Amino acid sequence: MDRPALPTLRQLAYFVELSGRLNFRVAAEALFVTQSTMSAGIKELEAVLGVQLFERDNRNVRLTAIGEDVVARARELLAAATDLAEAARTATRPLSGPLRLGAIPTIAPYLLPRVLPALRRAHGDLKLYLREDVTRALLERLRAGNLDVALIALPFDTGDLYVRELFRDEFSLVTREAGRGKGHKEVALRKIDPGDMLLLEEGHCLRDHAIAACGPRRGPWESRVEATSLTTLIQMVEGGLGVTLLPGITVEAGILKGTRLVARPLSPPAPARTLALVARRTSPRRPDADLLADFLVEQRRSSR
Repeated sequence: MDRPALPTLRQLAYFVELSGRLNFRVAAEALFVTQSTMSAGIKELEAVLGVQLFERDNRNVRLTAIGEDVVARARELLAAATDLAEAARTATRPLSGPLRLGAIPTIAPYLLPRVLPALRRAHGDLKLYLREDVTRALLERLRAGNLDVALIALPFDTGDLYVRELFRDEFSLVTREAGRGKGHKEVALRKIDPGDMLLLEEGHCLRDHAIAACGPRRGPWESRVEATSLTTLIQMVEGGLGVTLLPGITVEAGILKGTRLVARPLSPPAPARTLALVARRTSPRRPDADLLADFLVEQRRSSR
């Protein structure tokens, strides 16, 4: 009995890229092929599968209902193929070769510059590629096989991914200077007016962590200022618009240097987030995730 024709990985790659961008020219440029090559690849894939994956006219491209189902399976197949290739390349050399690491913006610039030089010295054959993005986007890239490991903060719903917790990162209350010695006095969270709390905009997990730290509140949480970055958040606090909570690693990295702000510890039990590395459970780089986790924990311990 003849076996049915199967799609190629190249065809699936074209399909997944186009499904995300819904523009033939942009998708083709992202994969460094011509628009006609991508169009031909999509037509070949539709012929092999016997279904129409896209609706397209002179102005718009959109996925069909069956296309939406197929694209999820295509991502899984591409991720599995990536894992297969990586397993062969890294079987005998841990923490070597290319490693695609994702990290959230409230961790990457404050932790990684302090540990990457030592990582490079310890593992000279490792070629690290860094992607900074919000947690949800990083986990999507991880599941699709576009990242090997992601550095995130918990709590966050990681689903069926492998999670290796690193260390607690306690929050401090950041305010303008209030007088001699007060910057070192502990603050009880219950004494902080939620209306004064400045937050990052929605999509940043630090926003959710800060809201959780402040405890339950009736009705939706509304902040007078929602910043797009920690730098903006600090400028708003310095401008007298309110107070905020910052993770310990940002304060240790000197984020308040050059400002008139102070970081005050919170009364026990101090709220905290937990830094963690996540990877696909089937990924051949999962042992590398554990080795990288051990390295980060040791670097943290030796720097304190």
